[in-house]
Amino acid sequence: MTTAKLDLTGLKCPLPALKTRKALKGIMPGGRLEVICTDPMAAIDIPHLLTETGDRLERTDRNDNTIVFVIEKAAAPVA
Repeated sequence: MTTAKLDLTGLKCPLPALKTRKALKGIMPGGRLEVICTDPMAAIDIPHLLTETGDRLERTDRNDNTIVFVIEKAAAPVA
């Protein structure tokens, strides 16, 4: 499965969380989204967003002023 990339460098809170939420809607269950942020608040906002959506934070990497999140899209709920 491929990993979609979302570059949100330079955006400030709440835009990284809002744009991540929108991008996750376009990812198929089991797919991955790599989100690149420079806003330090994203370290709080993105995990909180994933608690709401049920998607899984696979990995968080920090390099200098950049935070990279790798998110796995959760399976669709069974109706």
